[in-house]
Amino acid sequence: MQDRRDFLKTGFSIAASGLAGAVAMMGARTSRATEAPPETTSLRFEKWPVTCLAPIYIVDDLLREEGFSDIRYVPGKWVGAGEADIGNDYTGPMIIPIEGGKPIVMLAGIHPGCFELFTRETIGGVLDLRGRKVGVRFIGSGEHVLVSIIAANVGLDPAKDINWVAHELRDQKELFANGEIDAFLTSPPFAQELLARNFGHVILNSTLDRPWSQYFCCTLNGNADFVRRNPIATKRVVRAVMRATDICAAKPDWVARRLVDRDFTSNYDYARQGLEEVPYSHWRDYDSEDAVRFYALRLREIGMIKSSPDKILATGADWRFIKEVRKEFGI
Repeated sequence: MQDRRDFLKTGFSIAASGLAGAVAMMGARTSRATEAPPETTSLRFEKWPVTCLAPIYIVDDLLREEGFSDIRYVPGKWVGAGEADIGNDYTGPMIIPIEGGKPIVMLAGIHPGCFELFTRETIGGVLDLRGRKVGVRFIGSGEHVLVSIIAANVGLDPAKDINWVAHELRDQKELFANGEIDAFLTSPPFAQELLARNFGHVILNSTLDRPWSQYFCCTLNGNADFVRRNPIATKRVVRAVMRATDICAAKPDWVARRLVDRDFTSNYDYARQGLEEVPYSHWRDYDSEDAVRFYALRLREIGMIKSSPDKILATGADWRFIKEVRKEFGI
């Protein structure tokens, strides 16, 4: 097991893929040498108990290379409330607060696919959710929005055909075992734990199933005021996070151990499996704008937003940083 300094100094050529990875790193180093320093050396990151957000949880060493010295993770805080500067969240659900005027800017797609829909064995597919009880933290939560989109995609009316059970912070596994819900959406490492325990079965896996696997499910987001005041710092954050995303793709064992050692999660095996299953390398292949258009259209179709994709993109996305980073990386 390499220590983190050895890995950061020598391991990225392994973590990235072949010549493309080496070119990416050379481009990043050259750019940093000629750029102005960041406007701020302090960063506040959102922290949520899901390991698919691993790139922002292992990025702090890379950020120190970029000139940041005060890097904090703030549990339960949100960029839309100004409580954090940078976060990572579901693409589709983030569109709703953007339309509502929250100061959120989507900066880059991180990965496609991480959420899975668990149900009882008697439920064979999404159409069978008609009349069933689906657990969500609250109406309007990320999982409520995603399951609504998924249901509508097969012809269900999510407002009429599904019995939503808002359970807030109660344990979904307990609710499921007690018969209080029939289905729920979850992400790594919880999905991997449930599968290992033969708990229910999966009727939709966004890593494998179309159309969900064809679009970024999660985006890197910034507080709009932070991005406006600190464009150089934002660019450096985006570059560091994309480097961290490549590391997640190529070194899941190292990343899983790092997540456990730093108390971002407790079970190494579930964390590693989740990292291996999420296709982090696809940030190099997929287009962030395509994902926003896809989800914005789905949300508009079911009446969760009124704005067009173009309006959402104009008010809540800024791709200039990821475009510059992709150019530096030779993509």
